[in-house]
Amino acid sequence: MADTAAPSPSDAGALAQRFVQFALEAGVLRFGEFKTKAGRLSPYFFNAGLFNDGAKLGRLAAFYADAILASGITFDMIFGPAYKGIPLATAVAVELARRGHNTPFAFNRKEAKDHGEGGSLVGAPLQGRVLIIDDVMSAGTAARESIALIRGAGATPHAMAIALDRQEMATEVAPDGTVLDVPYSAVQYVQRELGLAVCAIAKLDDLLQYLQHRDDPAMQAHRERVQAYRARYGVA
Repeated sequence: MADTAAPSPSDAGALAQRFVQFALEAGVLRFGEFKTKAGRLSPYFFNAGLFNDGAKLGRLAAFYADAILASGITFDMIFGPAYKGIPLATAVAVELARRGHNTPFAFNRKEAKDHGEGGSLVGAPLQGRVLIIDDVMSAGTAARESIALIRGAGATPHAMAIALDRQEMATEVAPDGTVLDVPYSAVQYVQRELGLAVCAIAKLDDLLQYLQHRDDPAMQAHRERVQAYRARYGVA
């Protein structure tokens, strides 16, 4: 794919605000008390698995395509890590082709197939610069697995596109098994340590901005809880 012009801050912000509203209307973004993989009690939860019909998935793919094309990221093919990344990568490939950017895609199986074509990869051969598409990143584990798989196939892991950047501290497991907060997010880890560009449709800051402009008292209460969580676990 050729380079595209970078979006203006206002364009990117408007896209993020529309996406937050869509995620709320679809019931994918919810407020309450949810325990994360890191053991934190989060006042919000984003479950991309609830984009679970054709209309929602098609609209989600359009948001991904908008963000990817606006980011200026160049790539030769798309990869979707099992499992949530599989329908995401497939839908985004279809949407990009609809817009004139026909791009090969592939995904992996969790367990290698020992019959038929065999192996753990399905779709186009992994080659060139690969864009990984997933929903969110928590600890960066899935990203590392995808990167190892792509490199093992002789291709170059080049960038990632995700729906939501939670902008919160990642965790590491100490030698004694203790889970420790670290002063960087999973997205920052992937960018700085693994060398991949990351494109997110929206960030936690966008969610807070959305809540800030709602007159509904319930939304204001959610904003206060999300803001407190951001103050405790957030990264710049």
